[in-house]
Amino acid sequence: MTEPPKHRAEPAPADGARSVVLLHHATRPDALAAAQQVRRGLERAGISVRAMSPALDRGPKDLTAIEGAELVVVLGGDGSILTGTELARPHGIPVLGVNLGHVGFLAEAEPEALPAVVQRIVASDYLVEERMTLDIVVHTPNGAVHHGWALNEAVLDKGPDGRMVDAAIGVDGRGLSTFACDAVVFATPTGSTAYAFSGGGPVVWPGVEALLLVPIAAHALFTRPLVVGPGSVLEAEVLHEARADAVVRCDGRRTIHAPAGSRVEVRRGHRPAQLALLSDAPFSGRLVAKFDLPVAGWRGRPGGQIAPAETPDPSGGSAEDAL
Repeated sequence: MTEPPKHRAEPAPADGARSVVLLHHATRPDALAAAQQVRRGLERAGISVRAMSPALDRGPKDLTAIEGAELVVVLGGDGSILTGTELARPHGIPVLGVNLGHVGFLAEAEPEALPAVVQRIVASDYLVEERMTLDIVVHTPNGAVHHGWALNEAVLDKGPDGRMVDAAIGVDGRGLSTFACDAVVFATPTGSTAYAFSGGGPVVWPGVEALLLVPIAAHALFTRPLVVGPGSVLEAEVLHEARADAVVRCDGRRTIHAPAGSRVEVRRGHRPAQLALLSDAPFSGRLVAKFDLPVAGWRGRPGGQIAPAETPDPSGGSAEDAL
């Protein structure tokens, strides 16, 4: 099995007190219209809705704002979903994404499915899947230690002056190679379809417990992507003789300064993220759909595979009734 373990959503509380956090762009017309649809449908079912904006994705956040919520619903792209995960993870609350971006690999539904999405939330009819995260520690030359985490990836990246990163990489305390590069990507299986994928890394099924290291545009003979076990520690050092400082970007949203002489350690995160799923379909189906992969002729089928089943209506009525 290469699919992560899943469990059913918690049933609605007996006292009827339910709340959902709705994260959406505050100025985009499509996001505002979608948010109004979702809010109207949920409040009609007696579920209170707290609206927030992904403009929060820069700077400190009020993580107490979602305490007691059963779900965080994100209307946006993968960046907004990562922001929702940052808010929800400390509380163990699942995140459900509706794609208003481009690929939307982390999203579970498209905007046209909003009526059915609302109905599934009202009925607590969804799965919750745990996804591996990364814990990042940056040791700086002055003795300071900085901590971060990521769902997709941590990137040892160029600093403000744009100079290449002079890095030495290692695994479990043993050095492997030294090179100048644009970046070094440390990724989870979830992040293997993001920046690591663009850098030539492999696609890793989310149920595989592994860590990835992918050098980006490295000037060296050995620059192959690495896949290691979940108990390993990936390391990178910004060389003392480096011409410039570097930074570590966690999911592209949180930044840690890494001056020359810094050491970056990346290991399996101590706390996973929770994603809400509307379908138990295998990851291969998501891969084909999101990347529009050509599968015609697979096992002799004209379309390459059996079409996915329609999203069931848990109430037996019209999905539009929920809105």
